Amino acid sequence: MLKTFRYLGIITIGAVLASCAAGVDDTGLEYAPQMYHSTPYEPLTQITNEEEGSWLDSNDEDGHGEFYNSNPYNQFKMNMREPVTNTVRRGEPLPVRMTIDDLEIAAQTLESPFPAEDEGVVKEGKALYDSYCKHCHGAKGNADGLVADKYAGVANLNGAAYLEITEGHIFHVITYGKGLMGAHGSQVSPEDRWRIARYVKELQKSN
Repeated sequence: MLKTFRYLGIITIGAVLASCAAGVDDTGLEYAPQMYHSTPYEPLTQITNEEEGSWLDSNDEDGHGEFYNSNPYNQFKMNMREPVTNTVRRGEPLPVRMTIDDLEIAAQTLESPFPAEDEGVVKEGKALYDSYCKHCHGAKGNADGLVADKYAGVANLNGAAYLEITEGHIFHVITYGKGLMGAHGSQVSPEDRWRIARYVKELQKSN
């Protein structure tokens, strides 16, 4: 009887060790493969073909290849839905619906959310101006930055044509760009655009 238990023990241990063996063409058994090869719902890919990547299928329960990554939990199988047109960030002030062609409306309508007496806005605006604007417009706004030496036509913010522009005008130009200046709406948050606009107006006063 004791020998029987010993034999069974040896056989059991041998079977366990054999199941953990791996080789060039045999990687061994995977327990709970979902933990090793979870389906990635990547927002920038949308593989809807369930046969895609089936050669690497390590999960017999889901019925499709590992690279199939469409989300089964919404009717369009999408991993990331686009926001509704004109959607704005929660808490974001939206005094007017703007497009790239609404510069004049923005100049006349948009107003800074920061109070005029807030000196901290000017200080923060200077730091942002130095990061995003100085290399083109120059430290004093005279269109003498390093980039302006290579590309003619950078706006001189102290020129007569710019002295009367509003903060709303500046905000719109930073957002959508104008002339040689590209759009910076994706790089600079709305609050920081207003800070830069405030600093530009203060910069004009000091020249």
